[in-house]
Amino acid sequence: MSSTPAFRLEPPTLAEIEAARERTRPNVIRTPLIPFYYEDAPGEIHLKLELLQPIGSFKLRGANNAMEAAGREALAAGVWTASAGNMAQGVAWSARKLGVNCSVVVPDTAPATKIAAVERLGGKVVKTSVNEWAEIFRTREFPGMNGVFVHAFSDPDVIAGNGVIGLEILEDLPGVDTVLVPWGGGGLCCGIAAAIKAKKPDTRIVAVEISTGAPLKPSFESGKLVEAPFTPNFVDGIGNAFINEEMFTLAQTLVDDVVVVTPEETADALRWLILRNHIVPEGAGAAGVAAALSGRAGCNIIATIVSGGNIDPARVITILEGGTP
Repeated sequence: MSSTPAFRLEPPTLAEIEAARERTRPNVIRTPLIPFYYEDAPGEIHLKLELLQPIGSFKLRGANNAMEAAGREALAAGVWTASAGNMAQGVAWSARKLGVNCSVVVPDTAPATKIAAVERLGGKVVKTSVNEWAEIFRTREFPGMNGVFVHAFSDPDVIAGNGVIGLEILEDLPGVDTVLVPWGGGGLCCGIAAAIKAKKPDTRIVAVEISTGAPLKPSFESGKLVEAPFTPNFVDGIGNAFINEEMFTLAQTLVDDVVVVTPEETADALRWLILRNHIVPEGAGAAGVAAALSGRAGCNIIATIVSGGNIDPARVITILEGGTP
């Protein structure tokens, strides 16, 4: 692995995040922040319901900001992305709105629900192996892909678009002590952290990883990039074997701590979200709640991002029956 990042990033400024809010205002919704109803919760937990976005995921924010910022002329040759499903939907949704062609490279493990949604929006889906798909996040290239590439997380405009969530949290819950953010590639976590640290720097930002693919925790502990074993599972929106170097550099300046949860803890949290709050998230959307319920993220006023709700019904049935898909 090269010691020099192939792509350098700076945290988005507050002005850039505010500009993203204005740019995306016609296309995304301001999602509610509601209490989590659970009697034995260690602290006061609030849920930022990004699963209520038109595509069922926060990914619409970054995708739409990046494409609106690029403009129609730049997008004339089309747009493409690499995604397990949610960023794919965000790009496809925005491409349809802008009237441009869209292609999406997905891993062969991508959930059928997410693939069907991309195709319904008019996106062309190209499947490849998990390893080849993951390499796109480093190389930003794939044979046969043309047009503007929207990186799922390592893109200044994508990160700024995600940062609007942080502004909304502070406006709705000024006393928040800790914000829990699922960590996949890091674009959501770093965007939210940039906004919150700019306005309320004493608020703790905690990244949440899944134990079946958790490279950030050991990287934080060692101060250098560490790869981790990766096993695909139902928490498909997060988890990876590696971190892009530029995202790790951002995280070192913006993130205060990392909590790793198991698929079993995540399935339990997802079950409680359904039964107590009548919210049906995907696995990644329940990871922050799992971290909060574990007590490992603290016990004060916590906001956690319910990042998406695109989950196969069969997995929901398994979870409601007490299992882990």
